[in-house]
Amino acid sequence: MALLSKKDTSLILDPLADNNPITIQVLGICSALAITAELKASIVMALSVVFVLGLGNVVISLMRNIIPSKIRIIVQLVVVAALVIIVDQVLKAFAYELSKTLAVFVGLIITNCIIMGRFEAFALGNGVWRSFLDGIGNAAGYGVILIIVGFFRELLGSGTLLGFPVLGNPIEKTGLYSIGYENNGFMLLSPMALIVVGLLIWVQRSRNTALIEEN
Repeated sequence: MALLSKKDTSLILDPLADNNPITIQVLGICSALAITAELKASIVMALSVVFVLGLGNVVISLMRNIIPSKIRIIVQLVVVAALVIIVDQVLKAFAYELSKTLAVFVGLIITNCIIMGRFEAFALGNGVWRSFLDGIGNAAGYGVILIIVGFFRELLGSGTLLGFPVLGNPIEKTGLYSIGYENNGFMLLSPMALIVVGLLIWVQRSRNTALIEEN
């Protein structure tokens, strides 16, 4: 018997493409604007959301039959807050400098509408395994966009990837800089993240015209 049925597989793959939480549902834009100037920060935020949403969906699914409907939002906030605290403490222990950069934004995972939306729309009505897959899939879809945006913003804005120079030395004029290339400082500004996300949305809809909304 296969570990993943066709429906289970779609829970992971759909958010990576035709039901992406950022490019299709237009959720989680704030963090995409705020922390994608560096690829490392984008990767850490993506992994953090994978942990919080994957495990959070499991916890909410396990508790779904005992959570009073009137306080379900409060319970969901408590669960996600506890998981975010774990992420924050791990970052402080193993990546302190990065934790200072992401401190405010890691805290904002608590109010990330993708996470609260999956708790409410899926985990409260489905079993543990499918809820886990849904959480991993949506978090991965979110993370992929963050990493793509972070890749282009750091590469074109700083000429580096993960802090390592890949286009040459802009001071000594080596690599691409020797032929007149200059970093685009605008890529490091938050509005450019929105433009990059917009380009990704355009590319996605160009490849799949069924995603284009009719006026």
